[in-house]
Order: sequence, then structure tokens, then C-alpha cells
Amino acid sequence: MDWLGNDFPFSKTALQGKHAIVCGASKGIGAATAKMLAMAGAKVTAVSRNPQGLLSTLEGVNHNAVSLNLEDQNSILEFVSTIDECHILINNAAGPPGGPLIENEIEDFIEPFKRHLHASHSLVKGLIPLMEKSGYGRIVNIISTSVKEPIPNIGLSNTLRGAMASWAKSLSRELPACVTINNVLPGFTDTDRLTSLAKSIQEKTGKDIEQIHSGWMDQVPINRLIDPLETGAAIAYLCMPISGGIRGVSLAVDGGRLRSI
Repeated sequence: MDWLGNDFPFSKTALQGKHAIVCGASKGIGAATAKMLAMAGAKVTAVSRNPQGLLSTLEGVNHNAVSLNLEDQNSILEFVSTIDECHILINNAAGPPGGPLIENEIEDFIEPFKRHLHASHSLVKGLIPLMEKSGYGRIVNIISTSVKEPIPNIGLSNTLRGAMASWAKSLSRELPACVTINNVLPGFTDTDRLTSLAKSIQEKTGKDIEQIHSGWMDQVPINRLIDPLETGAAIAYLCMPISGGIRGVSLAVDGGRLRSI
């Protein structure tokens, strides 16, 4: 994006002194979010199965990377025990394969729910005391527009994202006053995830990739994929001190795809 250079949309000291933990930070929207937060002055801990390559792209110093399997509760609890300060948490993880929901078996739900809902809950539960102690907390969950309008042929993902949104809304009524929790709902975004999703749908439905992409773009008024940095900018804003009055919302960054008000 042209504005990422000299026209960076936020003050480069807006998050100075803040520690941000970004899950799923090795690529896509997670990586874009980590870059935005670092450019705004935050110290970033990039969490992923393979996060090391991201560090060289982050502005500033003192960032670190942690390899973590979000499906492993013991590893998550061990990771949380090593953190002594946290102001920002970005919950983000890879989605499940596409395809009709009715074709899924019960076993297909287990791993996606572990790395999304279970992992997010464990991280929030473990890090909230640190946020409350510092008097500052921002939690942003990267979910999907399917929360508001289910997307055909990704039924398991639709189910999972809906559960995440309800979980976050419930927490928004329970968390300490100094902590906000919000969701960002990406639309069709130019990431590896979208490419793999198209391939998964192709395998399960027989549609060709071009037909799948065309069907997606027919739903988007701006007629293009979203740049991950656009989504990262929205997430970064929800982490700023000035966003303290925004709590319990689901913000779509979808190019106008959603028809709901």
C-alpha cells in the first residue's frame, strides 16, 4: 500500500511502551498486524509455528518470536507463564478446510476449535491479570465476515467463527474496565489462506479456481481483494489508547461485501 511509507496512518509513538502478542504472525493478516503495531511503537512478540522470518521485517528493536502450537493447551499455559507484561493480544489462527458442512465428521471440529476458541480463551484468561495490573488492555480477535453472513462451502469455518464472536461478546461484558475486546472480520483478503481455501473448495465441489474467485469478486463492490495491511491498520487502531470507547464490536474490513447494516 502506498500509505505504508511516509504516510503511515498512525503516530509512530502511539503504542510506545506497550507489549503486543500477535498470534499467527508469520504471514498474511497476522504478519501485517505485527508490522503495523511495530511501526506504531509497540514491542511485538510474534507467535506462530514458524515466526522467525517475520522479525527482520518489523520496525524498531526488542521484538521477539515464539514458536507455539495453539492446539496444545500445555504449551499455551507454559508460554503465558513466561510473560510478565502484556498490553495487547491479537488472537489469530489458521482456519479449517473448506467444503459443505454436512460432509464434516465430529472429529473435524476438534483441532480447529482447539486452535481458535480454546487457545484464545486460555490466552485471555492468563493475560488479563497483567493487563489489569498495567491499567491497559486491548484484545482483538481476527475472525471472518461469515460471523454476520455465512459463506457457502466453508461451513466448518462459519460455525467456528460464530462461536468466537459470541465468546468475545460475552467477555466484553465481563472484562475489567481498562480492557477492550473486539473482533475484526476480514473479507476476501489477498493471503495464502484464501488461495488454500479456493483449492479446498475446488477439491470438494469440482468448481475450477477461476470460477470460485469470480464468485467471490461478484460479492465485493470495490471489485478487488483486500490488502492484508488494510486489515492490519484497522486492527492497530483498535489497539490504540484512543479506541478505548470501542468494546464488543465486530468490524468488517470486507470492501462492502456484507449486505447487513
